[in-house]
Amino acid sequence: MTERLWDIPTTWEWTVIKELGDVVSGGTPSTKVPEYWGGDVIWFAPSDLTGYKSKTITRGAKSLTDDGLANSSAKVMPAGSVMFSSRAPVGYVAINTLPAATNQGFKSIVPLSEIDGDFLYHYLKASKQLAEERATGTTFKELSGSAFGVLPVPVAPTNEQRRIVERIEAMFDEIDHGVENLKKAKATLGLYRQSLLKSAFEGRLTADWRARNADKLESPETLLARIRSERDAHYQAALDDWQKALTDWRDNGEEGKKPPKPRRPKDFIGSAIIPDGNSVEVPSSWHVLPMFDLGQISGGLTKNQKRNALPIKAKYLRVANVYSNRLDLDEIMEIGVTKDELDKTRLEEGDLLFVEGNGSIDQIGRVAVWDGSICDMSHQNHLIRFSPDGALASRFALYFMMSPRGRKLIEAQASSTSGLHTLSISKIEGLPIPICSVEEQAEITRILDERLSAADALEAEIDAGLTRAEALRQSILKQAFSGKLVSQDPSDEPAADLLARIKAEKATKPKAPRKRKAIA
Repeated sequence: MTERLWDIPTTWEWTVIKELGDVVSGGTPSTKVPEYWGGDVIWFAPSDLTGYKSKTITRGAKSLTDDGLANSSAKVMPAGSVMFSSRAPVGYVAINTLPAATNQGFKSIVPLSEIDGDFLYHYLKASKQLAEERATGTTFKELSGSAFGVLPVPVAPTNEQRRIVERIEAMFDEIDHGVENLKKAKATLGLYRQSLLKSAFEGRLTADWRARNADKLESPETLLARIRSERDAHYQAALDDWQKALTDWRDNGEEGKKPPKPRRPKDFIGSAIIPDGNSVEVPSSWHVLPMFDLGQISGGLTKNQKRNALPIKAKYLRVANVYSNRLDLDEIMEIGVTKDELDKTRLEEGDLLFVEGNGSIDQIGRVAVWDGSICDMSHQNHLIRFSPDGALASRFALYFMMSPRGRKLIEAQASSTSGLHTLSISKIEGLPIPICSVEEQAEITRILDERLSAADALEAEIDAGLTRAEALRQSILKQAFSGKLVSQDPSDEPAADLLARIKAEKATKPKAPRKRKAIA
């Protein structure tokens, strides 16, 4: 007895895929024989449908010769067949517009003339989860030909099948139009963010603010002198802390390791070297300095087996925790450290973390600010830490690194070997960054926080709209194959009569001879 997955109208009937046409599997000839490939036989693999949205498809990336077809289990199907990927992954669907074959990753159906192929297409699109549930396998799930053949299908009268397809596609066209507009709006938001950041670090965002506060602005010379002074003060404070720790260590009989003396910062140079083709235009009251003039750059912990035996277990951030302007702290791991290592790598609120390496150039150097939400947090060596002195605000620096100019400078600094793009401490140290007064940095950060937050909120609404659009598609398909999308016409031939006629015709049809594999 055929499964009944849900209630359907009385004029409909439940049956299985194999009763509605010929189920066809595919095949692949030897890839070691060049003569089997590049011919006139259209041939599809599931990869041809990756990201594919259209209902119909004409050609795949590869094709077979007649010899290739003869020396494989692939079979040419007529145009209008419904191809369903049965593994890696399960559930891609398309209709071929020309006679074509597939590889073994498909189970296809050549529908009988009384069955609307578009009706089957939409039903199989809606049945991805059902097919996945009936697939088997450990390495990857696969739906066998026999399992595909007995997938339950609710069959409507022929005329109603056509009405359902027309209604589905009309409604989907409306949804597609709305989705296209939402995606355009999302792309526009991305351009807006980049334009806003560009404007901020060219000084245009705060041009009016500078005009209103001209009497309060430091001269470029005064700004540079203050930056140098604060840098020296930061180092002197570190020396004072070290002297105190050294005195305590001696008073305690020199137990444990001697406190390490803080590293003297590089000589202050007051100007950055700008890579060719990467000019940084800023207002006359600003400066462009190398990162090492504005803070300390350091590496993190290298993971190895010896750390398992260390008694101190520290939480630490990995590359997987750091995204552009975002920390993902859902999964924090621990690592064995010495006390000195923890002291050296312990993050402070406001530290910037740069991703040191990535296979994708647009992901190299993505940066986030440590928020101090977890005490005694360390970081791995694939994250480079920048601790700004008082002259540079963390979020000001973060936003510059996210800006078009900042990204271009980071990518210019990155080296590439074997497909991996990498930064280093020395490359981060030399990164040019614009610097202005603390007050103007605060104003820029305030404006960017406000406007980018508004953009984020709008993008969240767009994403919610895209999610609702997909949910609406699924709702339409559910209604369609429950008989609730279009009204039933009493004059239509009931599906029971249709299936009975199909069964009778199939009983009188001679079986096709089995194809024998040719001998090479």
